[in-house]
Amino acid sequence: AANALILVNANPANTGEVIQRLGAIAGARVHAVWAHDFVMDLEADTQEDITVIPRHKIRPIKGVTNTVTCICF
Repeated sequence: AANALILVNANPANTGEVIQRLGAIAGARVHAVWAHDFVMDLEADTQEDITVIPRHKIRPIKGVTNTVTCICF
């Protein structure tokens, strides 16, 4: 398995929808760390799977303004 921490910035008007949709991603645990920022603890089968998730499942969420992915070794 591969693990990553993903920092997600969101527009304050969309935080409810963002945290709900982030929490629905398989292998994800989401933590609110400030008024409109989240840290996602993500586990996937491979590092390649982790690189696909921000691009295809997180950034398209309405209200997400930025992501930073830190793959854990």
